[in-house]
This record gives sequence, structure tokens and C-alpha cells, in this order.
Amino acid sequence: MTTTPQEAVGDRFDPQRMQHARERSWAALQGIRARMQPGIGEEEARAMALEVFRDLGMERLWHPVIIRIGPNTTKTYRERSEPGIRLGENDIYFIDLGLVFAGHEGDVGDTFVTGHAPQQQACAEGARQLFHLVAEAWHTRGLSGEALYAFAEQQAEAMGWRLNHEIKGHRVSDFPHAVHKAGDLGELGERPSSGLWILEIQIAHPTEPYGAFYEDLLTA
Repeated sequence: MTTTPQEAVGDRFDPQRMQHARERSWAALQGIRARMQPGIGEEEARAMALEVFRDLGMERLWHPVIIRIGPNTTKTYRERSEPGIRLGENDIYFIDLGLVFAGHEGDVGDTFVTGHAPQQQACAEGARQLFHLVAEAWHTRGLSGEALYAFAEQQAEAMGWRLNHEIKGHRVSDFPHAVHKAGDLGELGERPSSGLWILEIQIAHPTEPYGAFYEDLLTA
């Protein structure tokens, strides 16, 4: 691990606890997915998510629960959802969680579809595929954070998707990471260290009103 200011951590930081937080956060995401049924709205889904978190022993949220359905999947975390959207029989949605376990931050996100929605399914799979392409470039080519997102843009275009440029990844650590003021991964001019940075990928169909999101910890 480097000692650059962007990668500073607190006295309690433990890489194993970071991995624990990651694993529990993915368990929470899958628990929410198992409860997502056609007809549910985003507000109801967020309320239901709190039950999942309690069962897993979550300590607190470090960012609000974000669940986007249908056309709201094109919106960034800073944008408000269009109200009244409910999950359809053949639809797309994504889950974005920022949870604290054992004093460490987990941050995970993934996209799913209901019923038969092949175009939306392709978009969900495209976000996962693009994430793994970019993560592999980090692992094998030692790219900087800036270069990773330039690479992501090239790959997204080649795959036929539009990359959301406002989503550029960020730091995590022992809670709260915000005290270190590390900035976005996409603005980091050096290779990010393992176990400290979240790679976020958000794409959208170039003409249709749906998109997909995937995020996870960059870890060797």
C-alpha cells in the first residue's frame, strides 16, 4: 500500500475487515435482490432493504441506499428519481449500497432484470463485462485512475453503450473515508492500490431510456 495523501487510512484500518465489509455488502445486495418483485416501488424497496441490513448486522449506512427502477436507471446518485416508478414484469433495476461492517466501508452495486427483457439484460451484462475489462486493465497494465476511465470510455463505445462520465469511482477505508479527501478514482494520476478504491461503471443505451450500474472494490 502506498502512503500518498489520497490513500491515507485511519488507525483502525484492517485489510481483512475491508474484505469482510465487502463480502457482507454483497450478501446484503443479494438479499435485496431476492425480495424485489414486480410492482414494488423504489421507496418500498429501500424500506425493505433496512430489514436485510439488520439481519446481517450492519452498523450504519455511509451513503443512502440507492435503488433505481426502469427509466431511473439512467440517473446518477446525485439526481432524484422520477416519482411513481414501479418495477414491471419485464424490467430493469439496480441496487447501490454503501454499508459499514466492523468499522469498515463496503460499497457494491449491480443491475438485474425481471421477466423477459433481453435488451435490458444485455445492458446489465454489459456493465458487468465493462467493469471486469477495466479491472483487468488495472491489474495487468498498472493504469492510473485517469487512464482507467479513459479506457472504460473506449471500451463502452466499442460495446455500443454510453458511459456516464459523472461516475468516476472513489475511495473507501475504515469509516469515515471522507476525512481523507481523496477525490475521485477517475482523477487519480497514479495506479490505485489494492483494497482502497471503488471502481464504478454506469452505462446507458444510446437511445433508449434505461441503463445499468456495477461497482466493486479493486482488489488483487
